[in-house]
Amino acid sequence: MNHSETARGIALSVTASLLFALLSAYTSWLTPLDGLDIFAWRILWTLPPALLLIVWRKHGAQLRDAVLALLRSPLQALLFVAMTAMLGVQLWLFLWAPVNGRALEVSLGYFLLPLAMVLIGRFYYHERLDGWQRIAVVCAVIGVLHELWMTQAFSWPTLLVALGYPPYFMMRRRLKLDSMVIFIMEIFLLTPVALYTLAISPNFAGVWQRPDMYLMLLPGLGLLSTVALDCYLRASRLLPMGLFGILGYVEPVLLVVVAIILLDETLSAAQLWTYIPIWMSVGFTAIHSVRLMQRR
Repeated sequence: MNHSETARGIALSVTASLLFALLSAYTSWLTPLDGLDIFAWRILWTLPPALLLIVWRKHGAQLRDAVLALLRSPLQALLFVAMTAMLGVQLWLFLWAPVNGRALEVSLGYFLLPLAMVLIGRFYYHERLDGWQRIAVVCAVIGVLHELWMTQAFSWPTLLVALGYPPYFMMRRRLKLDSMVIFIMEIFLLTPVALYTLAISPNFAGVWQRPDMYLMLLPGLGLLSTVALDCYLRASRLLPMGLFGILGYVEPVLLVVVAIILLDETLSAAQLWTYIPIWMSVGFTAIHSVRLMQRR
C-alpha cells in the first residue's frame, strides 16, 4: 500500500469522524421522531444520494455484476444478508442512543472499537505497529481498563458497538468490491425494513405536517449519512486495519463533545480517567498520521 493511498485514507477517516459527530447532534432537530423512526428515514433518504454517487462514479456495471454474483452464490448471498443486518443494527443504535440519553455509552463503544480493530490487524492480518501506534494502543488500554475497573461491566450499547463492527469489516474486506457498491446494495436490502417501520410508526403522519422536516431535515439526514459513510468505508479499504482502527478514536472524542455540549449529557470526574488516556491515544495517533503524510 503506497503513501498516497494512506494519506487519502487518513483524510477520509477524519472527515467521516467529523460528519458522524455532526450526525449525532443532528438527531436533536428531528423531535418528536424516536430512534427507530430516524433510522428508517435515514435509510430511505440515503438511497437517492447513494444512487447519484453510483452514477457519478460510473459504477453501474459493477453494481449489476455484484448483484448477479450474489444471486449465483447462495452462500455469499446469505453472508451478505448477515453483513447487512449487522450494519442495520449499528445504524439504528447510532441514532437511537442520542435520542434516549445513551450517547456516552455508545461513544465508549466507539472508543473500544479501534482497539479491537488494532488487535485484529495485528494478530489476524499480521500488520506491524510502529512506535507511535504502540504508545497509542497502550494509552487506550489504560483508559479501557480504568472504565472496566470503575463500572465492573460495559453496557449493552457499548458492547454492541465494540464487538459488532469488527466482524462486519472483516466480511466486507472479503468481498473485494467497491465500498459504495456494497453500501448501495446494503441500503437496498434495508429499504423494505425501513418502509415497514414507517408504516407502523405513530409519528409517520406528523412528518407530513412539517414542511421543514420533509423538505430539509430528512433529506439533509440522508445526504449527511451518505457522505459520512462513503468516506468511512473508502477509508476502511485504503488503510491497514491497525491504522484504520486507531484513527477510529477521533470519532468517539467528537461524540463525547457533542453529547456534553449539545445533548446535555454529563461526564463525571471519575470518567475523566477513562477518557484522558484515550484522548492521549488520539494525540499519538495524530503524530503517527502526520509522520506518514510527511514520508509521502
